[in-house]
Amino acid sequence: MNEDDEIRPKLGYVEPYEGESISHYLGRLRRFKANSLPSGYSLGKIAGLGAVTTRWEKLYFNPFPNRQELEALASVVGVSAERFIEMLPPKGVTMKPRPIRLCAACYAEVPCHRIDWQFKDKMKCDRHNLRLLTKCTNCETPFPIPADWAQGECPHCSLSFAKMVKRQKLR
Repeated sequence: MNEDDEIRPKLGYVEPYEGESISHYLGRLRRFKANSLPSGYSLGKIAGLGAVTTRWEKLYFNPFPNRQELEALASVVGVSAERFIEMLPPKGVTMKPRPIRLCAACYAEVPCHRIDWQFKDKMKCDRHNLRLLTKCTNCETPFPIPADWAQGECPHCSLSFAKMVKRQKLR
């Protein structure tokens, strides 16, 4: 253990969901009562990473997160670097960070953004055979980055993501 580890604060623990994107997880982690961090940058500062966590919240992985960065984040949040690797796209898989995609049926089961929804070639949910949504089914507002999904609803009209399944089409 080095001197920095002794100074670095530990954040409240937030359990990751299976398949959750790093963007969604980092947003939940920041909003957790014990943490209450205002931005991705504030989280990155605590972990000694600067603004890199802000890029991850936006699903921008160029340059791709390295082991040292993931270990630094792991040291303050209590989640292993291996678990963070699972929240990232696998090596060789191309991401499409915009538009943000959602399977409302999956979200109704487990309220999180899944990293595989942003894979470039992913247009449907393999589990529900439904086309992935890119905007609210009510007001057509594009989805914000998953880190900002505080309420699990459209930021414009407040329609719950889970209720959007009613208008999600079979693929």
